[in-house]
Amino acid sequence: MDLSLIQKDILITLITLYYQHSHAIKGEEIAEVIRRNPGTVRNQMQALKAVGFVDGVPGPKGGYIPTALAYKELNLSNSERDYDVSISRNGEVVKGASVTEIDFTTLCHPDICHAVIKLIGSAKLFEIGDQIAIGPTPVNKLVIRGEVFGKDESEQSLLISTSEMISLPKKAIKYYMSAPLKTLKSSDTIRDAVALFNAHHIHGAPVIDKGKLRGIVTMSDITKAIGDELPLTTKVSSVMTTDVVEVPSSTKLFEVVRRFKEREIGRLIVVEDGKPVGILTQSDIIKVFPSV
Repeated sequence: MDLSLIQKDILITLITLYYQHSHAIKGEEIAEVIRRNPGTVRNQMQALKAVGFVDGVPGPKGGYIPTALAYKELNLSNSERDYDVSISRNGEVVKGASVTEIDFTTLCHPDICHAVIKLIGSAKLFEIGDQIAIGPTPVNKLVIRGEVFGKDESEQSLLISTSEMISLPKKAIKYYMSAPLKTLKSSDTIRDAVALFNAHHIHGAPVIDKGKLRGIVTMSDITKAIGDELPLTTKVSSVMTTDVVEVPSSTKLFEVVRRFKEREIGRLIVVEDGKPVGILTQSDIIKVFPSV
């Protein structure tokens, strides 16, 4: 069936609001988003209901919900098994919108790279000039950043000028960690830690006693201790950080990037069967993809 522009706009808005709130949507809510008369929306809803694109839900909390036929008509998917490729605007994830398709239109141009981004959700959520980020995508772990320079609200798509594309490595962190570990014991002193750091050109080391991780000492901890005029004979157990982030060695590298940012840490300990086997630092990550 060929939908009119207003019917397509109503149906896309219904799907977007239903995607956001997971309950029946009233005609007035749709009218407010698309800036149409509520009576016009109700009339169109009756037509859409007659051809099976929407169902009506009676009662005070009732309204309309999209049917599977509506998703099919708009070439969308409502399968819970589909991967949700997020899209962010100016650093914030846009709720109620996700990316279903990326078509590069000028991939071979030597100076520019434009793309058409097809959405589940409404293109009305975006404005010209928005800085957006898409991904990572499920298979190639592709992250795309760019600027919106146009949009097609009838097709729910954005035109973007890409500024950056990154394919995040899918290998496990065990392939990037530093091993074997250079470690300290709780009974070691600040002087021992400085000697270890200088000998191996490192800026931090875990504190391990009998195979058990007790904490981590970094150059920042040492600098603070010296600034507080603690003697070099002070045990590292007095200056170490006990809140250590541990990650299994099988974890994919792209999965730990967010932990560095969220926890504001410079390194984490890699473990296998509960035992420390390596260390992964921000420097290790920058070597793999410096723009992240």
